[in-house]
Amino acid sequence: MAGQLAGTPVSMLGCDEREVELAAALLALGADLHLVGFPEAGPLTKALHFRQAKQAVLGARAVIAPMSSTDAAGRVVSHMAEEDLVIDLTEVIPLLPGGTPLLIGVARPVIRGVAAQYNLRLVEMAEIDEIAVLNSIPTAEGAIQVAMENTAVTIHNSRCLVLGFGRCGSTLARSLYALGAHVTVAARSAKDLAGAFALGCEPLPLASLQRHWDFDIIFNTIPAMVLPRSYLRQLSRDTVIIDIASGPGGTDFTAAQQLGLKAIHALSLPGRVAPKTAAAILVKTVPRLLENLLGEEDHGSER
Repeated sequence: MAGQLAGTPVSMLGCDEREVELAAALLALGADLHLVGFPEAGPLTKALHFRQAKQAVLGARAVIAPMSSTDAAGRVVSHMAEEDLVIDLTEVIPLLPGGTPLLIGVARPVIRGVAAQYNLRLVEMAEIDEIAVLNSIPTAEGAIQVAMENTAVTIHNSRCLVLGFGRCGSTLARSLYALGAHVTVAARSAKDLAGAFALGCEPLPLASLQRHWDFDIIFNTIPAMVLPRSYLRQLSRDTVIIDIASGPGGTDFTAAQQLGLKAIHALSLPGRVAPKTAAAILVKTVPRLLENLLGEEDHGSER
């Protein structure tokens, strides 16, 4: 059944399974969908498919880039079309009228800069509470899965450090504690440390991290350098680091490799380990978000 998005031109640039499901949902709502890098099968046959992103965004009232974001240069690589496509968002953004909503998982600095230069309405979906809190569940499960696949010990009775106590950090700490791990949470704020203590974890002020290194598994959720060489060299070579912070992460991966430590930058976990759940989160939230954004735009033009 068509909704408020009926007839609205929306461009989607690049995808994994999450965006494929979202595109199908937007089509069901009647959106005039322009796709780049999507499979041309099933319900998506009703959409308009393009090979060139510059053509796909012409006339679009909103643009959706993948939850998996771009590389550091602002490029999206899509593997789900008949041929792999590289979409350079820095070349697409200048074609969009000022005020156009641009939705993306996490915006790299280059995307933030160009979007600001051309006065787009940048929406980082990973920062929206409803999406972020729901995504923290498959993210935590995925991080634990990666840890289990790369350690020789059980999560139960292991010594785990969780860096950060935001949406993902708190869900991860809770899940590890429920599995019987000895969980230490390192955070900056007294509020977060109190929350970790209330959860049954050992609170550790982040400023004191250098004096604590006896861990089997370290999970980082902080998108800043919190695991530099000076700290890594104190760790046992059996310690495994799972960094789930957005690029470039919070670990000196070069130093870890040189020191013989296993450090894994595990990105886009919801789409990798639980694509159906991750897709359902987008289907539930993004159409309503688009309706609100475009509705505000319409009201603004009437004033």
